[in-house]
Amino acid sequence: MTKAILSTLVFLTLIGASQAQDAAGQAIYLELGGAGLAYSVNYDFRFDKTDQQSWGMRVGAGGWATKRYSSSESLLTLPIQVNRLFGKKRHFFEVGGGATFIHYRDRSTWGNTSYEWRNFNFILDSGDTPAFMGTLNMGYRKVPENGGFTFRANLTPIFNHNGFWPLFAGISFGYAF
Repeated sequence: MTKAILSTLVFLTLIGASQAQDAAGQAIYLELGGAGLAYSVNYDFRFDKTDQQSWGMRVGAGGWATKRYSSSESLLTLPIQVNRLFGKKRHFFEVGGGATFIHYRDRSTWGNTSYEWRNFNFILDSGDTPAFMGTLNMGYRKVPENGGFTFRANLTPIFNHNGFWPLFAGISFGYAF
């Protein structure tokens, strides 16, 4: 499933690169923390590709899977956010919000008995069923005028029916085009 998501992101990047003009209205980046929780690979674009200060959207995918002895753990995150940039030339203040689809599973099996540990579910609250959490976004974004290295550092408050975590943050590195 992760390969299909990454293939889709690469396909969208190739289409977008062929349509890019002078302004860097699209980006691919790796985010550590943020709306993807641990990490995510994201595609970001402006609805108006000629205006950096227009509304935009980002979609991504992240997660992991581990297996040790008789236990396994996996996390899948799919962040989607709408955002807006405010600033001049290369330096912008970014604000936005959206939702992240999550599926977290932590299982330990001893003999024929299966135990599910919910140590991470205070935030994720997913168990064996998919769930969503709300995300907000505010911070700094550096966007090159004609494409190249892009950087983001954001405060990303997250929330669900179990609570609100205001000090969650993320940092991103990638390529704008």
